[in-house]
Amino acid sequence: MTASVIWIPAALMGGLFQAWRTALQQRLRADLTVSGASLVRYLYGAPVGICLWQTYIALNADNLPPLGLHDLTWAYFAGAACAGLCQIIGTNLLIMAFSGQNFVVGTAFSKTEAVQAALFGWLVLAEHLQALTWAGIGLGVSGVLTLALGGQKIQLRLLPSLLTQRSALCGLGAGGFFAMTSVMVKTAVNETQITDPIATGLMILSTVNVLQVIMQGGYIAIREPGTWLKVFQTWRTSSIVGLLAACGSACWFTGFAAAPVALVRIVGQVEVIFTLAFARLYLREPVKTHEVIGLFAVTGGVILALLGSWLNTP
Repeated sequence: MTASVIWIPAALMGGLFQAWRTALQQRLRADLTVSGASLVRYLYGAPVGICLWQTYIALNADNLPPLGLHDLTWAYFAGAACAGLCQIIGTNLLIMAFSGQNFVVGTAFSKTEAVQAALFGWLVLAEHLQALTWAGIGLGVSGVLTLALGGQKIQLRLLPSLLTQRSALCGLGAGGFFAMTSVMVKTAVNETQITDPIATGLMILSTVNVLQVIMQGGYIAIREPGTWLKVFQTWRTSSIVGLLAACGSACWFTGFAAAPVALVRIVGQVEVIFTLAFARLYLREPVKTHEVIGLFAVTGGVILALLGSWLNTP
């Protein structure tokens, strides 16, 4: 199933960069609109992604085949454009979920991304996972939900009413669009002839980021022209967000190029562990019981998913 194990450290680092970037991006909501806070990750991240891609090519020129624009198909660009659009919508929905009154529930529903990625990967890409991997996904998502809910309990009879809340809908939608982002990146990967997953991931990242700047930037230019100025005025924080976003996406896309999207996403759920560690490091708060339970569940889910992958490796 997985020809290279590069996806494991890639997913772990992707989770680290995502946790870091999300924490910083939240600060921008005080100064920017939802679309503006979303744009900075692409606008400031695109140059970083292109530099990473070209640097990697230069350092590995002897091991990589020459690649020109004529070697890329329309299906590749269609997959990259769909991935970029899904990520834009997912990011906007996630920011809206954070801004809602019941943001805890919204955050929890956004963490169903790994399950949705597994389902979409099966439906669109025909990616089949071991039962052990599915068990790992379920255990990991339950751990993430435990952490995201902060010890709160959601009763099943209240679930229909929760799904009518704006934060919950935005969170669930964000998870779905992020899952589709992974699937669309994988479709773009399948249209390339490059066997090096790092080179493939960085190339797709650069393509997606440029298309995202055009799409999101064009929308803002028409609907919120004043936001462009604010995006540049916040360049100190925005540039760091873009740097972290590019590094995180480079890791994610490399993982998608080397393994099924669901495996990458479930291992990448260590993001919540990093987020919790950042909070404890800076706030010096004691670890709560539900956090210990959630951390063990996430860790157990990752281990089961890895075991399932290993057992299915020829």
